[in-house]
Amino acid sequence: MNEHSVEPEAEMEPPATPPSPIFNLPGPVLAALILLALIYAVQSLLLSSNGLDWLFFNFGFIPLRYITPLSEQGPQLFWTPISYSLLHGSIEHIVFNGLWLMAFGTPVARRIGTFRFIAFWVLSATASAALHAALNWGEATLLIGASGVVSGLMGAACRFAFPPEQRIARPTHLHRRLSMVEAFRSRTVVAFILFWFVGNLLIAVGVPLVGDGSQAIAWDAHIGGFIFGFVLFGFFDREPPTVPPISETSDILQS
Repeated sequence: MNEHSVEPEAEMEPPATPPSPIFNLPGPVLAALILLALIYAVQSLLLSSNGLDWLFFNFGFIPLRYITPLSEQGPQLFWTPISYSLLHGSIEHIVFNGLWLMAFGTPVARRIGTFRFIAFWVLSATASAALHAALNWGEATLLIGASGVVSGLMGAACRFAFPPEQRIARPTHLHRRLSMVEAFRSRTVVAFILFWFVGNLLIAVGVPLVGDGSQAIAWDAHIGGFIFGFVLFGFFDREPPTVPPISETSDILQS
């Protein structure tokens, strides 16, 4: 009787899971962060003092433009209500906005997609600049920074991104959109809105919440963006799928 040596059966190994990406951010948010960083690097490393003045004059938002006759100025008044949101005045300024952009832009971008996210950015920046202009009409102030857009994303997030009272195990961006009445009935949403507005009112009266307070903060632009995002988010929203994909990762907000 011949004996055959049989090797022990190899243990079944679980399939290798693909490595997680270094930046688990939606494409439009990552692209926005890269664009903001590149612009700040150019203005910080390559531009002289005169070049920086030229950049801020031609791409920053200045309310004085809107009481100046068209015959006495260039076309900057048409693009500066948007382009100002891509400029920043310090490393602290861009890092602070970048962190909040990642936190609140991620669920919004995953929910509404790239093209609607771009439209939201453009219109929320314009709304922020409009309220700033209305409250500083004809003044030679210079508005720069993405804070108004970030505030708009915060307002939009209040309509869907906070955990519901009856928690459902699904990614944040797939929660049902609340009506404005329902949002004001949510204790989590109301607490966040109150905290957010109190913080901006403190900034308005001169209490610095971040940094040394030497740089003026456009609290009015923040409020304009937040109201825009909260009230008008429904125009950008789309119905999320009823069953979330298994491979979708959660994007719970952290503040």
